[in-house]
Order: sequence, then C-alpha cells, then structure tokens
Amino acid sequence: MSFVTQVIREQFSNSHLIVRLATYDIKSSYQMHYLGVVWQFLNPVAQVLVYWFVFGLGIRGGSPVGDVPFFVWLVIGLIPWFFISPTITQASNSVYSKVNLVSKMKFPISVLPMITIIKNSFNFIVMFLILGVILYIYGINPGSYLIQLPYYFFAMYTFLFSITLLFSTLSTIVRDFQFAVQSTMRILFFLTPILWDFGEMPTNLQNFLKLNPFYYLIEGFRNTLLGDEWFFNDMSYTFYFWFITLLMLTVGSFLHIKFRNKFVDYL
Repeated sequence: MSFVTQVIREQFSNSHLIVRLATYDIKSSYQMHYLGVVWQFLNPVAQVLVYWFVFGLGIRGGSPVGDVPFFVWLVIGLIPWFFISPTITQASNSVYSKVNLVSKMKFPISVLPMITIIKNSFNFIVMFLILGVILYIYGINPGSYLIQLPYYFFAMYTFLFSITLLFSTLSTIVRDFQFAVQSTMRILFFLTPILWDFGEMPTNLQNFLKLNPFYYLIEGFRNTLLGDEWFFNDMSYTFYFWFITLLMLTVGSFLHIKFRNKFVDYL
C-alpha cells in the first residue's frame, strides 16, 4: 500500500503547483476567444435547455418527477455530470499529452490528472452556485440534508482522482483505451439517472444499473439537494461505491508507480 501513500503525498506536496498550472490551463484555453471563459458556461446552459426541451417538454409533456419540477430534477443531475464526464475523458489523456512537459519541469507525473480535476472545478463550483439560485427560486429547501453535501463532494473527488489516475496510466500504455473511455462515457450518460427517473423501473433492473458508480454520485447529490434521503440509509450501496473507488485507487497507484518511468517510451 506504500504506492497509494506515495501518490497521495505527491498531490499534497505539489498542491501549489497543481493550482498554478490549472489556472494557467484555464487562461490559455480561451485566450484566443472573444468571450473567453464565458464559453465554459454558455455550453452547459445551452445543453441544459436542449435536454429540458426534448425530455421535459417533449417526452414528459412538462410533468414533474414526483413533486419536483422536471427542470430542477434535471439540472441537479446534469451539473455534476458536466463536471464528471469531461474531467474523466480529459484527465485520462493528461499523462500522454503532457509527459514531455514533466520531463522538462521535473515534477511528479501523478499530479497531471489532478491538474485537470482542479481546472474543471472552477466551472463546476460556479455552476453549482447557480444551481443553488435555481433551488431558491423554486422554493426548494434541502433542510438538514445539506450537511451531507461535503460527503458527496469528497466521494466525487476521491472517485475522480482514483479513476483518472488508473485511466491515464492505461491510456498512455494502450492508446486505444482513450477511445474506449470516450465511448463508454457517452453510453453511461444514458445509463445514469440524469435524464430518466429510474425509480419507475423494475427493482431488478434498478439494482443492475446501480452497479454503475456514477449512479451513486448523481442520486446522492439529488437526495441531498431535494432533502430525500441520508447516505447511510443504504450502507450496502455505500460500501459497494467505496470498494470500487478504493480498488481503482490501489490498482491505479500500483500501475502508475510501476510504469511511470517508462511513459516516455510509449510516446
């Protein structure tokens, strides 16, 4: 387990560098655009409106999900997904795309996925604040359930670091893996309760869909912000999520430490 400790220690000891490079990435991504970082918010807003129009007004005919307006139910699922999905696909390619930079600046390669996570966090935090305004406008008060929000943030960031550390290593060794990640994320978008209310499906099918760890995160944010359920009400599912997360962290750390001195050979 020393390799897990080593990788985690590298994140904390290089935290200032991670924030500085993430900030630089944000500025450099939009410096040639007239609207700059505004594009980070225009794109998700446009997607929310399209999904609400097609699924909310078109397919559901404007009907709510239980007592919750579909628009509110939708954005609570979409905003975390807008952070999770691009972070996984971009961070999975972070080692392959920037390993030459590391050889010049001499810092641990394991921080590259974390740089992408922090970079995308800026957009996520702003969108989450906008979500709070939407809940206020609709008169939705999570009540005491709001105190479990830090738990789901911690769960999401731990999961993201674990999966991106593993995937960035595999994508560098086997380049086809990056295309598989992109395709899988597109499929999982429809197999996660973002657009559809899986509560109306048979129990066996719900249990099968819960094998997807994103299900745990999206439903967790929804249960928190709508004041529906505590995370410890389903401890077996909570244990399953953390088992998958820690397994990926262990395997990802082991493979990363084992191969990182050979990453340049795979370019």
